Amino acid sequence: MLSHYNLLPLTVKQVTPFIGNGAKPLVKRALEYSMQNQKISTALLEESFEIYFSAYREVTCEETYMYPGVLETLNYLNKEGYKMVICTNKPFSFIEPILDKLSIKQFFKCWIGEDSLVEKKPNAAPLFHLANEMNTIVEKCIMIGDSKNDILAAQNSGMENIGVSYGYNYNENIADYNPTIVVDSFIDLQKLF
Repeated sequence: MLSHYNLLPLTVKQVTPFIGNGAKPLVKRALEYSMQNQKISTALLEESFEIYFSAYREVTCEETYMYPGVLETLNYLNKEGYKMVICTNKPFSFIEPILDKLSIKQFFKCWIGEDSLVEKKPNAAPLFHLANEMNTIVEKCIMIGDSKNDILAAQNSGMENIGVSYGYNYNENIADYNPTIVVDSFIDLQKLF
């Protein structure tokens, strides 16, 4: 997307703090950074987002992988009878291809993305929606997440939450957002459930 405008590409390290609020904020932050904080017009943002969306669609699952212990833990939770869902700020149309690529779609009852509802994380609405879809209440659910948006959404809904200490969190420590519990490895969840 940046190369379309003859802007220099960003490194993974530069882009990582921009990830977490959804694709459009990611695009806006990348443009602002590359254009040295010039004002980004709505028209430019919309055009840039379409370019990004098109490019991302072409490489959706390239260099996509699971963290260590995820597959084993999903198998464990599934065997224990937990109903698992996904609440992400990634656009909805990208979720299923990633689940298919990683061969883990069978573990999840449903999923929603940033464009599935009017509100997205850290708003509590997506979590209330998913609880309703599973015919339960948030008090019987647990959010497991790697970013402040996950923890804040859970706190905003009154849901218990577990923060993983790795992943995308704007280069911030997940513990700073006071999750119910912090784990350093996904496999540690097996000790909790």
